[in-house]
This record gives sequence, structure tokens and C-alpha cells, in this order.
Amino acid sequence: MLKKPRSRLAKMSIHENQLTDHGYQKIAGVDEAGRGPLAGPVFAAACILPRNVVFRGMNDSKQLTSDKKESLFKKLMKTEGVFYGLGIATREEIDEINIFHATMLAMQRAVNALPQAPDYLLIDGNKAPKFAIPHQALVDGDCLSISIAAASIIAKVLRDRHMTELSIQWPQYGFEKHKGYSTEQHLKAIEKWGPSPEHRMSFFPFS
Repeated sequence: MLKKPRSRLAKMSIHENQLTDHGYQKIAGVDEAGRGPLAGPVFAAACILPRNVVFRGMNDSKQLTSDKKESLFKKLMKTEGVFYGLGIATREEIDEINIFHATMLAMQRAVNALPQAPDYLLIDGNKAPKFAIPHQALVDGDCLSISIAAASIIAKVLRDRHMTELSIQWPQYGFEKHKGYSTEQHLKAIEKWGPSPEHRMSFFPFS
């Protein structure tokens, strides 16, 4: 008799389950949001999930609608045993040290901001900051690890909210719509108004 294929949610918990079997209890997923835009800071989140709660629909934030991201974010925020830390690297830091190092810095800040110290880190990508904590970088980790997916959602929702707040100060750029990414609308606004103090001057089309 053929075994039924494992669900996507079960597959996304494989790394966490294996680490738990090896004695790790506080496993934090780490991910960023806002690495590619022309404007605004880069956000990172670190998230520890309780092992006894099922988060249905969890996935890489880029695969989810805005409503689904908000719904999962609210569930994460109200679920007992969910712990998260937020790290931000500013536009000034991005221009000073470049986006790669700024992203690593934001991730370090996110882990340091966790209210409970993790004993293992699962980090999205092929590079990881220098951590004393045992850790592993996972390419496409936001699709392979439920903890990273949770961090992805938290970072994305909070950054999107931040960009919407910036649109109040700089309404001519439409940050609330494109969140700083290189859309046609955004490029036309830059051509008309020039860059704002929130634009990354080391990025195209400024560099």
C-alpha cells in the first residue's frame, strides 16, 4: 500500500522536528524583507514557534496575498508561545555598508531582540551572519522551514506598514502601493520629484 504524500505543512516542519530530536528546544527562524527596493530600510525578524500549535497556510510571505499575510501575522501575534524579535537596518546604513551587510546586521539585531534566547537558528539564504549560536543557512528557507516562514511574514507585514507610514510624509512617491520597489509608477515619481531622504542612493537609478 502506497504511503500518502506528506503535507506541505509537515514538510516545512522537517528541519524543526529533526533539531528537536537532537535536543534543541528554542529554534528560531530568521528572514528579511525589503532587500530589493529603491527606498526604505531593510527589516528582519527572528521567530520561535511553539511546537504544539499548527499554523495552517504558513508559507513564504511572497507566496501569500496581503490578506493572508495579515491573517497569519495576527495569529502569530496572539498565539501563546510565539516569540519574535525585530531588527532594522536604516537607509543610511544600507548606503554606508551595502545591502548585503545591512541585511546581515538587521538579522543580528532581530536575533538579539528575541525575548528568549534561542539555542538554534534557521536562516533564510545561502549566507548567515556570524552567530555564536548553532545555526544553518537554508536556500529558499522560507519555503522549507515553518519558523523561517513565520519570520518572513512578520518582517514583511511590519515593513509594509512602515512604508505605508512613510507615504504620509512623502505622498508623491506612492510608497503605500509599491513599498519602495522599482515599479513604473515609482520610477516616474522619482523622475518628477527626485529622490527623497528615504531613497537608497547607492541603488539604481541613483548610483
